[in-house]
Amino acid sequence: MTTDPTTTRLDLLDLPLDPVTLEAASDQLSAWMFAPQREPHTVITLNPEIVVQSRTDETLGRAIRVADLVTADGVGIQWAARQLRGTEVPRAPGFDLATHLMARHGAALRVFFLGGKPGVPEAAARKAQEQHGVSIAGVHHGYFEMSEDQRVAELVRDSGAHLLLSGMGAPRQETFNQYWRQVMNVPVMIGVGGTLDVLAGTADLAPGWTRRAGVEWIWRVAGNRKRWNRAPRLLKFVRLVQAAKKQGTRPA
Repeated sequence: MTTDPTTTRLDLLDLPLDPVTLEAASDQLSAWMFAPQREPHTVITLNPEIVVQSRTDETLGRAIRVADLVTADGVGIQWAARQLRGTEVPRAPGFDLATHLMARHGAALRVFFLGGKPGVPEAAARKAQEQHGVSIAGVHHGYFEMSEDQRVAELVRDSGAHLLLSGMGAPRQETFNQYWRQVMNVPVMIGVGGTLDVLAGTADLAPGWTRRAGVEWIWRVAGNRKRWNRAPRLLKFVRLVQAAKKQGTRPA
């Protein structure tokens, strides 16, 4: 991509959304990662849960609004864009962005793996190195107190990473990346949810057909009782979209 993707940025339920394809998003992130001058950029992969959480969590809302790139994670956001903006938005999920960038750049890419239980980021880094040849800038689990945030941020800073994969779950990963972005000074920081667990082999990747259809979240919620508490957020998201549509929030 030769232009800033935010020039075509949409407003969706008072949050930004960049209607970029996976390939175009990867092009922009690659340009940021290997730019002559090192500057930090945050990336949000927007899904219905994050939208709902942002309605009551102003810190999360701000992290989304000031992010350098906000992509559609799944069909829920695509559906909302059709309903409220009358437009089709491509998907660029966090897992796909991470693996696409690692496969594209291989050993030239220094990656910091942050998140998961102790042992998970180490296993994820080894797998990523085996599969894509990436250079491991550093690893750290996600089970640390907020009082340790600065120590971890400085660890990331000193690693010289081009790419930070924060897999601490929303809203922790998004707010951590935003609050400490200037300290960490990593060219690209992405909140990737359970990506590290999938790379490490401690969680399964959703079946291909669910990912192609963009409904992997249904498969995950249905197959894991721990995720059932997320269903009310999805219902609330639908109601938010319906209410906004009823109020006439449509393209001019």
